Amino acid sequence: MNEQSTSPRSFFIFLDEGGNFDFSPTGTEYFTLTSVTLVRPFQMAGPLDDLKYDLIESGLEIEYFHASEDKQTTRDGVFKIVQQHLRNIQIDTLIVEKRKTMPHLQAIHKFYPKMLGYLLCYPLERPLLDGYRTQDVDEVVIITDQIPFKKKRNLVEGVIKQNLKKILPDTSFRIMHHSSKSSMELQIADYCNWAIFKKWNSGDRRSYDLIKGGIRSEFNIFAGGERFYY
Repeated sequence: MNEQSTSPRSFFIFLDEGGNFDFSPTGTEYFTLTSVTLVRPFQMAGPLDDLKYDLIESGLEIEYFHASEDKQTTRDGVFKIVQQHLRNIQIDTLIVEKRKTMPHLQAIHKFYPKMLGYLLCYPLERPLLDGYRTQDVDEVVIITDQIPFKKKRNLVEGVIKQNLKKILPDTSFRIMHHSSKSSMELQIADYCNWAIFKKWNSGDRRSYDLIKGGIRSEFNIFAGGERFYY
């Protein structure tokens, strides 16, 4: 994290996910949930903005960064910047091998809150880099990409509020849903989660190896499970 004489006023936690909710052989093999924790000043926003306009000047039409859609040269540029700032970033991720998910948990209203709750324990409960603790800040701000379905949005907000009140009862918090186009930090979370998802879902470690130095926890929740449900 950033070197500061006092603890930061706020922690910002940016969330992203990979995979789908199709629990069948036609769905993705894995589902990933990733959080990226940052404190201000956000040191990657400026270099990423410069990269975007360098790409525009080179003839590329680009509005924002999105790992699964960007050209490899663009991804190389983004990951280079992220790699240069790994000491200022904390990545926590939860991995779900979906075919090991018990049938009663496969409905989205049960699956998503359960998995998000497990993930949030890592950035909220454990001491952060450079000795910062969530208990020492005035506020925790959690930002997700815009969620189009009200039901899922309510699920996300409910589980976040429940975990924050349990883990940090004396800390103020806010939950926001922003368009990823408006936030370089959400785009960073997208890139980090994409790299992790690619490693698990297809065995492609190219991008993962660039950011692994910033990954503090990588929890494969059903690693010990031996039963497949489809």
